[in-house]
Amino acid sequence: MNEAGGFEAYAMYNALKLHFTTKSYDYVKYHGKTSVSKDSYAISKDKYHFYRISRKYTKDEIFGFFLSNLIKNPKVWSGELVEEDAHDTFLQWQKRQQSMSYIFTNEVDSLFEMVNDPNMTIKVVDGQYPILYNAYLRGKVSLETILILDGILGFLPMWKKKVSDTVVFPEFITVCEKYKPFVSFDAEKMIKIVKAKL
Repeated sequence: MNEAGGFEAYAMYNALKLHFTTKSYDYVKYHGKTSVSKDSYAISKDKYHFYRISRKYTKDEIFGFFLSNLIKNPKVWSGELVEEDAHDTFLQWQKRQQSMSYIFTNEVDSLFEMVNDPNMTIKVVDGQYPILYNAYLRGKVSLETILILDGILGFLPMWKKKVSDTVVFPEFITVCEKYKPFVSFDAEKMIKIVKAKL
């Protein structure tokens, strides 16, 4: 692949990083367009990283690769993206995309087993983390499952208001809000899965 592939990867990374780290930029709204230029790419110290990424993945894979690593760490540096960890993060994300309803079913199952009343999983008591968020922190629930449940129940604004942690939790909410446009699912199918568990 020639330099053009490296530049495309560089432009995509910059647009997605802006999407995840700023309030004003929306990747979907602006179709991934930013002010980066071939000139800025030519003098970038990270140019070789993007060239390597463009050689390793297809154009579609590059998008998923950046997205998966930015939801894990919105401040990820391009140098970290050429390490094996970044590739593993992408593979795990890819696996979740390919088996989304299967994973969602299993995660909702184990989540509802923790409580007598499923509503308790999203409830905020005295500003504490809800059960669902704690399950996510322990790696028992994926970010996609949280966003699917929010797509059905719309609890994120309530979490935002009621959880008293003003340091870590707001960053999590931002990642959710920024990742949401990229998580597509069959709402009818997911609602049926949830109802079957109640």
